[in-house]
Amino acid sequence: MTAQGAAGRCPPTTWLGPLLLMACLLVSSSTAEEVSENCSHMIGTGHLDDLQKLIDSQMETSCQIAFEFVDQEQLNDPVCYLKKAFPLVRDIIEDTMRFKDNTSNANVTVQLQELSLRLKSCFTRDYEEQDKACVRTFYETPLQLLEKIKNVFSETKNLLKKDWNIFTKNCNNIFAKCSSQGRKSQHKEPSDPQLPGFVFCLLVPSIILVLLAVGGLQFYRRRRRSHREPQTVDSPMEQPEGSPLTQDEDGQVELPV
Repeated sequence: MTAQGAAGRCPPTTWLGPLLLMACLLVSSSTAEEVSENCSHMIGTGHLDDLQKLIDSQMETSCQIAFEFVDQEQLNDPVCYLKKAFPLVRDIIEDTMRFKDNTSNANVTVQLQELSLRLKSCFTRDYEEQDKACVRTFYETPLQLLEKIKNVFSETKNLLKKDWNIFTKNCNNIFAKCSSQGRKSQHKEPSDPQLPGFVFCLLVPSIILVLLAVGGLQFYRRRRRSHREPQTVDSPMEQPEGSPLTQDEDGQVELPV
């Protein structure tokens, strides 16, 4: 069998497959090194300074806004905390942080949005079914919200400088613990709606008894008034001259001394 005949019988993929596979591995490895290198210095001090300026420019107010964020009491692992917090921060920047167009604060927000998109490749994604695990609704002021966002960027920057591959950690088991805690709390919640009904059953008879007591008291006062009115009409000052009482008084006057 000639070499040409052998080559003609063998499919091209027999010798092209390994070469393509090696080429893909080289490309992917070079791409991974490039992404990892970018992640290590992607967040600069300028971003943190801009965030601090954004915080300083806010008006102090007691008004609170609602937003979803990581419950640090349930999730105390720093790496998994940031893995869970960063997508939430990205959503807050896009949906909650609204400023007037063409202002310095609006420009900072746009820069943070672009930075969040670039940093997305530095985090491996865990199971989507656990996206709401370890998350709860916060009610805080805008200043408190911005402080949380700055802390997330600052801690992410520090960890990426130490290890660019740190956010590839699998946090599914840790997130599952938060999910189990959430399910336990949900089992306790149905008992709470029964409490208003129990209080309602106690309050209604009490209110009825109070109303009956007040009504009875008013009825008693009216009846007492109705008894007093005839007595005032028959008082001695309004009796006619021929009444026995007048005669007795006259008789007493005519008695000799």
